[in-house]
Amino acid sequence: MHAELKADGVSGGRHRIARLMRDNGMKALQKRRYKKTTDSDHVGLVAPNVLDQDFSADAPNQKWGADISYIWTVEGWLYLAIVVDLHSRRIIGWATSDRMKKDLAMRALRRAIALRSPRRTLSITRIVEANIAQQIIRKY
Repeated sequence: MHAELKADGVSGGRHRIARLMRDNGMKALQKRRYKKTTDSDHVGLVAPNVLDQDFSADAPNQKWGADISYIWTVEGWLYLAIVVDLHSRRIIGWATSDRMKKDLAMRALRRAIALRSPRRTLSITRIVEANIAQQIIRKY
């Protein structure tokens, strides 16, 4: 705001303009934060595309999808992992954390497995490390 007023020929210091804005209930819009989350140059395993973009399911627990999203809060980034049943489109597992570690996706998947108790023929597609779901499914 100070730079815009100065460009328009209005004189005043940065702190004075900030005080006047505060006194009048005005707030400057902050630039939206950006976080790079995709790293295509990694050495980790890449999950096979088992579903081949076919997200339809005839019955519950045939196909699940999973993803990790991130939300900016005043306390910093919050990471949210979800597992969705592709038949009902219902979120059946979720987990949150302040760090994006593989434990985040594993906790969401464990919660979904505890809720639904799927058969071993379940197909899971995800945008997380390929071996995470395999490690959990082998245990069940």
